[in-house]
Amino acid sequence: MRYNSNDYVTRVLRSPLEVEAAAWNELLAGQPSPSPFMRHEYLAALERSASATPKTGWTPRFVTLWGGERLEAACALYLKDHSYGEYVFDWAWAHAYEEHRLAYYPKAVIAVPFTPVPGTRLLARDAAARQALLRAVLAWCGTQQLSSLHLLFGGDEDVVAAEACGLMLRHNVQFHWMNRPWPDFGAFLASLAQDKRKKIRQERRKVTEAGVGFRWSEGRDITATDWNFFYRCYERTYYEHGNPPYLTRDFFRGMAADMPENWLLFVAERSGKPIAASLIALATHNSTGGARSEKVAYGRYWGALQRVDCLHFEACYYQPLQWCIEQGYDRFEGGAQGEHKMARALLPVKTTSAHWLAHPAFADAVERFLEREGRGIGDYLEHLEQRSPFRRA
Repeated sequence: MRYNSNDYVTRVLRSPLEVEAAAWNELLAGQPSPSPFMRHEYLAALERSASATPKTGWTPRFVTLWGGERLEAACALYLKDHSYGEYVFDWAWAHAYEEHRLAYYPKAVIAVPFTPVPGTRLLARDAAARQALLRAVLAWCGTQQLSSLHLLFGGDEDVVAAEACGLMLRHNVQFHWMNRPWPDFGAFLASLAQDKRKKIRQERRKVTEAGVGFRWSEGRDITATDWNFFYRCYERTYYEHGNPPYLTRDFFRGMAADMPENWLLFVAERSGKPIAASLIALATHNSTGGARSEKVAYGRYWGALQRVDCLHFEACYYQPLQWCIEQGYDRFEGGAQGEHKMARALLPVKTTSAHWLAHPAFADAVERFLEREGRGIGDYLEHLEQRSPFRRA
């Protein structure tokens, strides 16, 4: 589909594979809040592996703005016939539509499937192009008679564009760890309040006394055997919770082939045999103005074949945090939800999504709901900030 405006030609594509990888990644690299999950290789792997496709409820419609032959703005948009894999929960909105005999699905989301990591969603050369992109998306949603548009886990620059275009904002809380930096893990522990320090030492001791040790591999040093073992762990954890995994084995084969430099794998071993694994994403964000680049690690996937007390905490928090300190990483993002992460020194961070509903009455009702919810989130953040895990000066 193709639309013309005074400044841009808008093309709505049916697959990330229709976008030139170099053009997409060049645009992404210039964003204020890029993430490896918005790379063309990541989005293409979701489709090639049949992880995010119409069959799984994710129908791609990549919206692109062109100035002549140059890609000026773009976003990854998906049509959804459910609300799974988004981590911004709108089931109550869908239920309200159903009660009034209105169709909530299909809806549109601007998001990375199954990936609640904040970052730029509206890739653009400048603020004007970003707003033009969002206006083009809203116009397209109108022509498709969609119930709604949801921009999930956007960057600050996306929020500015969303407010300018009249979208409603919704806030939530994640927990991220910031490196001060500490010289080693012992110094990090020493900065914590006594009860938190004691708890972490007790949890790590339980894993050690169970005879579990860890090794890690990064990038192309992660072997095919390790990738296969990781997937066995990841898959089992999903099935133990009664669901098939979101991501297929082929998706991770794509990551090993096309984005190896973005992955770090921890493998837990007991008696010489692997029993669990956690997979961490890595990125270096080049800052502007001559300041030093920021190195970020993202806790993403894990699984275990054996049950060991506190193994999850060790594999998903303590081993990655120790690695981040040793390797000079600035930030570790722990993923969606989880107030328990504060006890491991991951601090609360506000995340934002933006929403447009076509039905005026429902838009008014949701706006009132979001005002109440927003006040509650504000109070919750204030409450959490008073419970710092660090020692008082």
